[in-house]
Amino acid sequence: MRKKSVLLINPQVATRRGVRLPLSILALGAALEGKCDYTFIDGNIDLDPVQNALGVVSAGNIDLIGVSVMPGSQVAKAIEISGALRAAYPQVPILWGGFFPTMYTEAAINAPYVDFVARGQGEDTLLQLLESLPDAMEDQSVLKRIAGLSWKDREQVVHNPDRPFRSPDEFPMYPYEALLDLTPYLRPSFMGARTAVHQASIGCRYHCKFCGVVSMFNGATRLQEPERLARTMKLLRDRHGATAMQFYDNNFFDREETSIPMLETMALIEMPWWCYARADTLAQFSSRTWEKIQQSQLKMAFIGAEAVSDETLIRMKKGTKVEHTLEAAARMREYDVIPEFSFILGGPEDPESEIEKTFEFIKKVKKVHPECEVILYFYSPTPQRGTAAMKTYGPLGPALPATPEEWTQKKWVSWVCHEDAPWLTSRIRRRVKDFAKVLYCRYPTVQDYHTPAWGKTLLKSLAGWRYESGRYERPWEIDVARRLIHLREPQKESL
Repeated sequence: MRKKSVLLINPQVATRRGVRLPLSILALGAALEGKCDYTFIDGNIDLDPVQNALGVVSAGNIDLIGVSVMPGSQVAKAIEISGALRAAYPQVPILWGGFFPTMYTEAAINAPYVDFVARGQGEDTLLQLLESLPDAMEDQSVLKRIAGLSWKDREQVVHNPDRPFRSPDEFPMYPYEALLDLTPYLRPSFMGARTAVHQASIGCRYHCKFCGVVSMFNGATRLQEPERLARTMKLLRDRHGATAMQFYDNNFFDREETSIPMLETMALIEMPWWCYARADTLAQFSSRTWEKIQQSQLKMAFIGAEAVSDETLIRMKKGTKVEHTLEAAARMREYDVIPEFSFILGGPEDPESEIEKTFEFIKKVKKVHPECEVILYFYSPTPQRGTAAMKTYGPLGPALPATPEEWTQKKWVSWVCHEDAPWLTSRIRRRVKDFAKVLYCRYPTVQDYHTPAWGKTLLKSLAGWRYESGRYERPWEIDVARRLIHLREPQKESL
């Protein structure tokens, strides 16, 4: 009996300069290793992913097509490739998985080219679905036993119970060799010429109301053991030539007691790295742990500061305090780590009141750590697992789209990517845009290794008086200079 075979697709989501290792399909390949055959198509690298996907299926023996989908621009690419495959090969079932179908399951399963949706962690769901095919297409009763699966029983949508999460250590190592050549994926960054990416743990134990990670993991977190992390880093360094690491863990420093063994292991590998972290966790680390962080060569951490009042942080269920942001900034400056602080602006209940306070607080943080990066987001509500289904986009927003096609509309892409919100006024949008423009010119990002020194000096000079005086509106002189000088913006081009 032949092995079952699956085509795993990562639709385009990045620019060529922003290409990174496709961890979603690598994780699926690891789960299938030795059990089923699989083929990867990565739309970020493949110049014609639609035609090449059609070619793979035309060769025969493909039992299932799996498509990984994130909210935002990737939805349109997923529609394009799934629609083409359905039109040409209607007999081959298509499974969507990832953050988009987990957060917006009803919209995903409504698509005529989607037969199944894998909610949450999809490795075992994919494997069990493959094992049930082709019988499941005739006798759908077998589908009821697959946890984490949503499917269509004629006109009725069925949502099976959620699947418990498993540790990354329970699956084999990522099958990097299936990508054939890792060179296009090891991209230059401010940390090194060949930066690789990895996700050492899954989930996050916190329940921040605005965060899509809650929709996916609902407070669950599973950590990778230091030995497994060391094997991965050494493999990427020694076999594939990686010189730096970027970690996609939703929260790399889960707790101090679990972080110490990781840091000690990473110090031996000697690769600079970047990660996501929390301000309260870092602020409360001991000096001994901070010394280990420095020895491990952590260069930058993305931290959700989010708000400048403790009351707002409580409403967000963030679990931190404003003082933690300042304390983390001071510690990071002491130990030569650059923080990237993100702030959420323009919530639907009161979109204006906190904005000016946020600008002033950012200046305060800059005095504590002048090299800190600042990312400004507009509030974007996300579904929260374990609560009533979200029907509208925030309390004052429109009804959620009912199909993937609706999610590709420009307004929805900008809303879900934190670039805009339906309740914002044009004055708010302009005020935030002007402040960001002045801020990024006054403090050019350390991640910008292309803009010449003279260009940065000129922009810093032009932005200086506006930054100090608070006169951000209509910075025409900066606009003129930016036509000649390309400046990397953390808002759009951060790691």
